[in-house]
Amino acid sequence: MLLYPVVGTPSFQLPFPLPTVAARRDAEIREYVQTYYGQVLKKSADLQTNACVTAARPVPKHVWEALQNVHEEIVLRYYGCGLVIPEHLENCWILDLGSGSGRDCYALSQLVGEKGHITGIDMTNDQVEVAKKYLDYHMEKFGFQVPNVTFIHGCIEKLREAGIKNESYDIVISNCVINLVPDKQRALQEVYQVLKHGGELYFSDVYASLELPEEITTHRVLWGDCRFVSATFRLFKCSKTGPTKRCQVIYNGRITGHEKELIFDANFTFKEGEIVEVDEETAAILKNSRFAQYFLIRLIGEKLPTSGGSFALESKDIITDPFKLAEDSDNTKSVCVPEVAGGCCGPKKGY
Repeated sequence: MLLYPVVGTPSFQLPFPLPTVAARRDAEIREYVQTYYGQVLKKSADLQTNACVTAARPVPKHVWEALQNVHEEIVLRYYGCGLVIPEHLENCWILDLGSGSGRDCYALSQLVGEKGHITGIDMTNDQVEVAKKYLDYHMEKFGFQVPNVTFIHGCIEKLREAGIKNESYDIVISNCVINLVPDKQRALQEVYQVLKHGGELYFSDVYASLELPEEITTHRVLWGDCRFVSATFRLFKCSKTGPTKRCQVIYNGRITGHEKELIFDANFTFKEGEIVEVDEETAAILKNSRFAQYFLIRLIGEKLPTSGGSFALESKDIITDPFKLAEDSDNTKSVCVPEVAGGCCGPKKGY
């Protein structure tokens, strides 16, 4: 599901290609990225391009408050390109791919509570050490008796080698990191294995609309900084059982921070008590994920109790391509799409 586009597929197949780099450069890329993020960058202002500038956009009050509680040094070392904090996180176990200095981990720590857990994994040891440095500080600030955050030094395409068990996480997040991994298919396969059934991969990253030319794939600064368009995707690990037809759903409005309205993705916004017609895939996701308790789901034709209005999905294509969304939303100079990308990644002429 494209979150402001969201493409949810059990196989985690993206609707367009991520940037690829020849295998012979894999080791060189890893070495450079480790050096860049571990030694060259000391704060977000050190980024060598303006490609990863997160656009200001409204966030729920409880999320904003959680971000304000993160230590200043951790925030200064934040290099993400979006906001990877989905809805309904209470008691969840979350894995952060490429957790860096731990900003997102410490924000999420507060939202999952003491019964939840956050694991951050990063290939850059310097970043992991910075994150660990402030573990006690944050646990004391949050009032937690037992730490609910763990940081691991390892590669995101080798999760099981790093000690991450299969089917052990409710949510996997990543903030502008998967684009740095040469073997993206393996990284996605590893994520699929460690997610529980009904679990979600929720990630913000940057994408290219076509195969990149040699002068860009060999450009070292562009290995470290984002480029082109950024977007947030949410993909769910769902079985093929469940609704196989279009359904009508009603949101009960009980998700913290989204009581009146849940903007689920680029295609669906659910208002409390309102009937919404959804496609087969969205119906299966709502029925099989952590969102199931917040929706009443019926096949079209079955009667739904409601005191609100209704909205039927028109006969149109479901949005899955962030480039099309960028064109529809802006259609002029920039591919920065507020509420889709959570960031601005440069002009179209760079494609």
